[in-house]
Amino acid sequence: MQHVTAFSRPQTVPAVPAARSRPNLWILNSWRDLILYVGTPLLILPVFALAQSRWSAQDIYLFVAAFGAMGHHLPGMIRAYGDRALFERFRWRFIFAPLFLLVTCVAFYWWDLKGIILVVFFWGVWHGMMQTYGFCRIYDAKTGSFAALNRRLDFWLCAIWFATAVVLSPMRMTDTLDLFYSCGGPFIQPWVLQAAQRGFVFFALAVSILFVANFVWMSTQAKRSNPVKLALLITSISFWWYCNNGVSNLLVGIALFEVFHDVQYLSLVWIYNRNRVEKDQNIGGFMRFVFRRSGSLVGLYLGLIFAYGSLAYFNSRLQIETIKHVLTGVVSASALLHFYYDGFIWKVRESSTRQSLGLSGGTAEVSPHGIFHGWLLHGAKWVAAFVVPLGALWLWQLHSAVPALQRTAWVVQDLPIGARQHYEYAKSLQRDGQLDAAAHEFETTLSFDPKHVGAHYSLALLRQNQLRFDAAAVHYEAALPLDPKNADLRSYYSYTLERLGRGEEAARQVAAALEINPNFPPALYRRSFYLQAQGKVDDAISDLRKALEKEPTFIEARFALAKALLARGDLSAARSEFETVIKQAPGHVDAVNGLGLTFLRQGQTSQAIVQFDQALELKPDFAEAAENLRVARASESRFQSRRKP
Repeated sequence: MQHVTAFSRPQTVPAVPAARSRPNLWILNSWRDLILYVGTPLLILPVFALAQSRWSAQDIYLFVAAFGAMGHHLPGMIRAYGDRALFERFRWRFIFAPLFLLVTCVAFYWWDLKGIILVVFFWGVWHGMMQTYGFCRIYDAKTGSFAALNRRLDFWLCAIWFATAVVLSPMRMTDTLDLFYSCGGPFIQPWVLQAAQRGFVFFALAVSILFVANFVWMSTQAKRSNPVKLALLITSISFWWYCNNGVSNLLVGIALFEVFHDVQYLSLVWIYNRNRVEKDQNIGGFMRFVFRRSGSLVGLYLGLIFAYGSLAYFNSRLQIETIKHVLTGVVSASALLHFYYDGFIWKVRESSTRQSLGLSGGTAEVSPHGIFHGWLLHGAKWVAAFVVPLGALWLWQLHSAVPALQRTAWVVQDLPIGARQHYEYAKSLQRDGQLDAAAHEFETTLSFDPKHVGAHYSLALLRQNQLRFDAAAVHYEAALPLDPKNADLRSYYSYTLERLGRGEEAARQVAAALEINPNFPPALYRRSFYLQAQGKVDDAISDLRKALEKEPTFIEARFALAKALLARGDLSAARSEFETVIKQAPGHVDAVNGLGLTFLRQGQTSQAIVQFDQALELKPDFAEAAENLRVARASESRFQSRRKP
């Protein structure tokens, strides 16, 4: 939760004389603060370790991003629209901002303009940093520490370390630069980026030294800052650094810090709103109902949060692209509104906010009246923080779009050290048909991360397509322990094993793939061959039909089904399947030849000849089609000779 404006520099809160000689250091009490605000990462890490043993990083991320990231927007919305006094102060912001952001976000996602993603990312980092800073100010306020230097050092310490963790994270910067270049942004020279990274590190160390020196000096003057604040800064900044630079999967890092952020936010907002409801009789309606002092309403509070977050989860599972674009825009608008509202509805310096947090003193609430200090100044901040950057990214993407191969190459130039960027570049090279260069980049990826399952799998497929089955097997065997539940990997590995003459192992891999996913089309397709070899043609046909139910455009499976039906003597069904294959893949010469065989067996010799001729046009050296054509013509000649008197 941000406790200061997201656009302006923090302001000094007037000092309030301490009411007690030994002030309370905690927001709630020692053990609750340690669990909810300060030591939360120590509790989150083992929980995530257990979760990763059961669910994939992608599944964990989707769950947290939906029910945590979007869900925790709701309490701030409830206060914005349920606190009458607050709504009256900022009426026009609460009316126009949602409309503006909703239209903007939906439009950008509708036309696949990437700039909005970059803006949401930067606002999100700022928002997370400001929440940590806000807690620092609350803890200092608990001890009556309001020195301007303390405030400024708190702010800059949070800002520089949050920024430095991102700038030095190869994974974060890979995604950020790729997005920037996707928007048509100009190439950033590597030396510029390296100089910026060094500058951030230098500034971070300098601010840290000043912070420690000031903390020590204040302690000697009997004006020390709250020591709990120091613990909070250490855990928060360290955890942010770990989530950006210490994890092997960025999705896990994002989810980890999101949980920490949400636990802090939701617990403090619950306490704040409950105190607000108890102390302000003007608050009524839904907000008063939800935040009454009742243990059962905590469940309702969490239920509402999960219900609101379910929109994002539903969107992640949606397959209809049109609706998905709209809902993604809604989710992004919700995030931006959350960041924006938290910039001005939780100001610790204001007396009403302080009272609901159990703090004394503070300044009077100031409504945004006046032309310059109100609308004009606020509008200028919006222009600087949103309109100008988003507009620039929009124009760049429209007029200077950068192809995927070029932008991934630029990212590798900017960030030569790290697995993620080399892997993305390798995939771009592979899509472009530069297979040798792609293989080199996959190897480079593995030099940075020997356990990169994607690089092993991609190299295995590449070597398999080059008929280098021994090399493919090496990478399949390296990838399997890293991703044992990947049915696709096991299915393709089975093909390599077949080509290496290791049929029994291949069959085991197919069986394992189907155990993971009983309806996995490639594995059903491969098992059909084993079944046919055992004389179980009906079972093979059943597997192929199941595969096609799941994936109707699976050409190889449909062709195999047509051949199996032909072998069983079901000529009408075989003809239908061959015709479907030819319709889906007009140049499929084997299907054309198979259709000719079907016609031949049905006694439709002239139609068979047409198909064999067509097969030979597609592939002049197709010996089987040539032989079939010879047989068909001989059969037709015999038929014609029998018809002569």
